Amino acid sequence: MSALQTDDHNNIWHPFSPAAGEPPIVIRSAKGIYLVTEDGKKIIDGISSWWVNTHGHSHPVIAEAIYKQAKELEHVIFAGFTHPPAIELSQKVLSILPSDQSKVFFSDNGSTAVEVALKMAIQFWYNQGTPKTKVIAIEGAYHGDTFGSMSVGDRGLFTDPFKNHLFDTEFIPFPDGENDHVIVDRFSRLVNTGNVFGFIYEPLIQGAAGMRTYSPALLSQLMKIAKDARVLCIADEVFTGFGKTGRLFASEYLEHQPDLVAISKGLTGGTMALGITSCTSEIFDAFSSGEFSKTFFHGHSFTANPIACASANASFDLLMTTECRSRIREISEAQKKFAEDRKGHPLLTDARSLGVILALEIKTPSSTSYSNSLKYDIYTYFINRNILLRPLGNVLYFLPSYAFTMEDIRLVHDAIDDFLSVLERR
Repeated sequence: MSALQTDDHNNIWHPFSPAAGEPPIVIRSAKGIYLVTEDGKKIIDGISSWWVNTHGHSHPVIAEAIYKQAKELEHVIFAGFTHPPAIELSQKVLSILPSDQSKVFFSDNGSTAVEVALKMAIQFWYNQGTPKTKVIAIEGAYHGDTFGSMSVGDRGLFTDPFKNHLFDTEFIPFPDGENDHVIVDRFSRLVNTGNVFGFIYEPLIQGAAGMRTYSPALLSQLMKIAKDARVLCIADEVFTGFGKTGRLFASEYLEHQPDLVAISKGLTGGTMALGITSCTSEIFDAFSSGEFSKTFFHGHSFTANPIACASANASFDLLMTTECRSRIREISEAQKKFAEDRKGHPLLTDARSLGVILALEIKTPSSTSYSNSLKYDIYTYFINRNILLRPLGNVLYFLPSYAFTMEDIRLVHDAIDDFLSVLERR
C-alpha cells in the first residue's frame, strides 16, 4: 500500500465495501472521461462515478460557476431566507419536469429526496384528516439507505440488519413481461382498500437490482389505477433523470405523470451533493392552510446550498445544449446496437439497453444477484485494463457520461467483447 492508502486504511470507512477488502485506489485528479491515480495512471470512468457524472470530470463551465459562487455566497440558512441560485434552479428544473409539478423542495442527495417524498405523501393525507398507512413498491426496488427509503426498498442483503425497524410496505412482483395480469390484479386489490398513501417506483429501470428494464405500458396502467383510487404516484428519478434513459426524465415515456418526483445524481453534473423533491400544487396546498401544525417540518443544514445550486444551474445549461442532446442520442444508439448484436450470445442471459445505459447479464451457476461472485472477476479484469466498470453481481453494465466520444464508446465495447472471449475460453 502507498502512504496515502495506509492513512486511508487507518482512518476511513468506505461505502458498500467489505471492511477487509482491497485498499481503495487513490485518485489525485480527473478530467473528461478519465480518473487519474496518484501514480499518474488514467482510468476510464465507465460508470459515471456511481451514475452522477453527467458532462465529464472537472468540466470548466461547472468549475467556473462554483468558483464564482464561492466568492459571493457560500451558504445561508434556507428557512426564512433564499438566494438567486436556488430560485434560478427551481425555474430551470420545473421547466423540464412533468408539467403538473409546481414546487421543489431541496435536500442533500437521492436518499433524502426519496425520504422527503415519502414524508410529503404521508402528511398530505394526515393534514386532510384521512391518514393512510400503506405504500406500494416493486420487488427488487432500491430507493436509498435512509430508513424511509430502505422501507420501500427490496428486503434482503442491504436491509436485513434493520428489517425489524422498517415500516411495512406492500410489494408487487417485478414486471417480467409475462406476469402483467398478476401484477394488475394484486395492485388493484391493494389500492382499493383505501389505506394506501402512495405508489413508489423507479420508472422503467431498476438500477441497483441489475439494470432491470420493464414495460412503460404496464407502469402507465398501474399509474392510471392508482390515480383513479386517489393514490399518490412517486417517481424515483434519482438514477434515471437528466438524460440517462434517452429522454430528460423516464417519466416522459409514460401516459400518466407522477404526483411527486425525487431527483439527485446528475442534477449538479456530479460535482456537488444536492437533491430535489418536486410535487404538484394539490400536494403543496395540503400544507399551506396557515395552520402551524400542518407545516412540513423537514429540513437540512445545507438545504439549497448556493454553491451546489450554482453547479446545478451550470450543468443544466450544458444539458440543454444541442451538442449534449446530440451526444446522448449518439451514445444511446451505439449502446442499443451493441446490446442487440450480443443478444443470443452463449454466455449471456440477456443483453439490454435503455438510453445511454448498457447491461449484459452473464450466465452463472448461481442466481443473478448483487452478491454473485462473478463481480470480482469482472471488476478486476477491467480495472487491470484501466477501465472502471463496477458490476452489479453478474450484471456487467456500462454507463458513460456525455463526455464520451464514439471512439471512447467503441474502446469500452471492444474491451467488453474481449472479456466475453476470455470467459468463453475458460
